[in-house]
Amino acid sequence: MTEGRRKLLGIVLLISLGVLLSSCGGGNSNSANINGNWTAALTNNDGSPAFSFTTTFTQTSGMGISVTNFNFTTSSPCFVSGESESGTFALSGNLNGDVAGLFGLTVQSGNPSGNALIMQGNVSNNRITGTWSLAGISSGCTGTGTFTLIKSRQGAMQ
Repeated sequence: MTEGRRKLLGIVLLISLGVLLSSCGGGNSNSANINGNWTAALTNNDGSPAFSFTTTFTQTSGMGISVTNFNFTTSSPCFVSGESESGTFALSGNLNGDVAGLFGLTVQSGNPSGNALIMQGNVSNNRITGTWSLAGISSGCTGTGTFTLIKSRQGAMQ
């Protein structure tokens, strides 16, 4: 093989490698990570609607999640105002930013005080599913069921 053909072959291989690498992960917006806007639907064990809310999650250092823009979209005497939220996330993932893992979220009521919504589940492909329980001191503020959180395609709120 002549030197010119070797150089041409090298250039072709280099370009092919670049195309291959860009198709494997180039331009990925990490749409499957925990960061972003989420919408939750919680159902009671009998399948009836219990709660729904919207929120924004941002992964913090370690296994923490910053919970902002939290808003119940259903009314409930268990959560009237002043809730506080805390979350955790145990990560696993791949080089494209697709994450999976265990998820936990606790919502403490402000007014009335003494009610706690606890959610535990699994994250996979822009969806979190699991179980929830509500323990409280207010009348009617107990229950259990399942939930689904779905990530919005628009990304995090500014």
